[in-house]
Amino acid sequence: MTNLIQSSRSNRYEVGHSYDVNQFWSMPVNNWRPNEEGITSDFVGLVQGAYKANAIVYACEMTRISLFSEARFQWRKLNDGRPGDLFNSPELSVLQRPWPGGVTGDLLARMLIDADLGGSAYIARRMERRDRLMRMRPDWVVLVLGSQDEPDFSNLAMDAEVLGCMYYPGGINSGHTPVPLLVDEFAQFTPPGAIDPLATYRGMSWLTPIIREVEADSAATSHKLMFFENGASPQMVVTMGPEVKPENLKQFVAKMDDSHRGWQNAYKTLYLGGGADVTVVGKDLQQLDFKNTQGAGETRVAAASGVHPVVAALSEGMSGSSLNAGNFQSAARLVADRTLRPLWRNAAGSLESILTPPELAELWYDDRDISFLQEDRKDAAEIQFIDAQAIRQLVDAQFKPESVVAAIAAQDMTLLVHTGIPTVQGQQLAALAQTSLNGSNKTTPVGG
Repeated sequence: MTNLIQSSRSNRYEVGHSYDVNQFWSMPVNNWRPNEEGITSDFVGLVQGAYKANAIVYACEMTRISLFSEARFQWRKLNDGRPGDLFNSPELSVLQRPWPGGVTGDLLARMLIDADLGGSAYIARRMERRDRLMRMRPDWVVLVLGSQDEPDFSNLAMDAEVLGCMYYPGGINSGHTPVPLLVDEFAQFTPPGAIDPLATYRGMSWLTPIIREVEADSAATSHKLMFFENGASPQMVVTMGPEVKPENLKQFVAKMDDSHRGWQNAYKTLYLGGGADVTVVGKDLQQLDFKNTQGAGETRVAAASGVHPVVAALSEGMSGSSLNAGNFQSAARLVADRTLRPLWRNAAGSLESILTPPELAELWYDDRDISFLQEDRKDAAEIQFIDAQAIRQLVDAQFKPESVVAAIAAQDMTLLVHTGIPTVQGQQLAALAQTSLNGSNKTTPVGG
């Protein structure tokens, strides 16, 4: 296994150099409940136990995906390390149409959901098929690390670096022949907030730290369902006298369940014969403060996802002053600045590794057409207006217009170049000075 990449691309690496395999996914570790199997922290466990089974996780993830997939990619010029204009090129067509029938939004959606549930997303662009991208399921990917210092223990070495990966269709134990890819044939996208401190390169799902919260929310939902299924009324204990025979008690229980169990029989009047005594021992959902209890768990899940409850339309964010225009805008800006922009920056940097960028340019995201960020666009327009005023003042001061634009765009006043022509005010002051000088040089005739 360790020499598969080397043997398939022997001209790319030194013959005889050994590589160590660092498996991408760890074994499930969340067995915190005795005698009960909870959500496992592997890819399949999080997909089945959280994403597909919990409405709050699904709502947060869908919010992340719907916003993240709105961006487009462009090249961004670099002027002395400072960002410049955005522009397009034919090389970006593979991101615009990553696979047959797919668009940039599909690519971003796949990348994010794989990274969010699997820790990292892997997108392949193989040497023999440069016209399309291919998504690799994260739990079927094994990273291959190499080291010059510790070739036999690359995953422990300080200079460990990714040389490539092995893609196992169907999983590492499926029996299928793995597909080797070199480091420039695939992109690895690991969200900034999903770094696993115990791993060198792979990430972890944002759900991993809150598995118990997700299980608690699912348990609360099940409790609510059972409340309605079992009567939608306070829990009761019915006692009978000692003279009642067991077979008669069973008949009574069956008849009572048939008449009063289930939401369709809720609030029916209960009639009991002699000898039966009813005692209320439970509490209803209001007495349990059920809404606040479950709502607090929803907020913690939303916080881990980086999506504000207001933006995800969760119950805790849909009441009181949270829906005021100013509060919603603040929540939206928090999501944009804390979650979306770091994700976009990281995705652009990750995908650039399988592209050929133009000289003095980098891959960047274009968010100018995203309606969710329109408030930011308003602020940007105000900044542009201020910049325009500064440009006018500097041009009036006889600086060269092109240097003024460059200086304002780069926020570097050292780029200003003067035309050498005095300003109007300067010409007036020079004329006054010359007039004063000429007046002082006049001589008065004797006797005049």
